[in-house]
Amino acid sequence: MGITSAIVLYAVIWFMTFLIVIPIRLQTQGDLGDVVPGTHAGAPEHHYLKAKAKITTLASAVIWAIAFWIITSGMITVRDLDMFNRMGDAPVSAPVDGTDG
Repeated sequence: MGITSAIVLYAVIWFMTFLIVIPIRLQTQGDLGDVVPGTHAGAPEHHYLKAKAKITTLASAVIWAIAFWIITSGMITVRDLDMFNRMGDAPVSAPVDGTDG
């Protein structure tokens, strides 16, 4: 895995985790009974975004480390995900010492 793909993988995991964490403990104006005129009752009153960003960063770092280890160890490859065998058989590699057999 290259550095660019590792960064992109972390960014995708971070944003997916952030979208999961955002609604946790969200207090809306309707929940608190203090709706500002001209706003929706579902508008957040207390969102705690800084704390949620820290939680997201820690959680996504752990998830990214697990995904990075699985990908780089070769535990799961692209051929494992090929359910319809469209990639064909894996190529046979030549022996390292240069002999035919």
